[in-house]
Amino acid sequence: MNKGKLIVFSAPSGSGKTTIVKHLLGQEDLNLEFSISAASRAPRGEEVHGKDYYFISLEEFKKHIKAEDFLEWEEVYRDNFYGTLKSEIERIWALGKNVIFDIDVVGGLRIKHKFPEETLAVFVKPPSVDELKRRLKQRSTESEDKINMRIAKASVELATAPQFDVIIKNYDLEVALEEAHQLVKDFISK
Repeated sequence: MNKGKLIVFSAPSGSGKTTIVKHLLGQEDLNLEFSISAASRAPRGEEVHGKDYYFISLEEFKKHIKAEDFLEWEEVYRDNFYGTLKSEIERIWALGKNVIFDIDVVGGLRIKHKFPEETLAVFVKPPSVDELKRRLKQRSTESEDKINMRIAKASVELATAPQFDVIIKNYDLEVALEEAHQLVKDFISK
């Protein structure tokens, strides 16, 4: 099978990585396909199974772990697992496309470690933790406790930024989108 490139975007929740990834998916010159992660949680808002995530039960997720079906996986919060099925990467490479990930920092670094030459690992840095909190509240998809949990986790995640190939500072979305497009374009043309 012909391997494409792996483009990883990681950041604390609310940093803008999903907005950047969605923008890049719309750029035909990049030949990208979204890696749909598996999640052991229920859908939020308008999320769709097989489009946003593969929503599977906690029990099923653990069976996949035991069978070593994941490229990477992580228990992001207690009994709340996310992971990338190996079959998802194979599906995208079979289409002759490059894989783009919107993934937590631990998972992103694991992919970079497993495929160092094929992976561009990008960390999206928010303007501030206060801005992160404001963005998460604005979503209105989670409780105050869940938001506080995400903010606490953000400090740890921000400390991993130097381990990524590139840090995009998302202070101005238009600038961040342009920077991301150029980075990915340069990387896939290597």
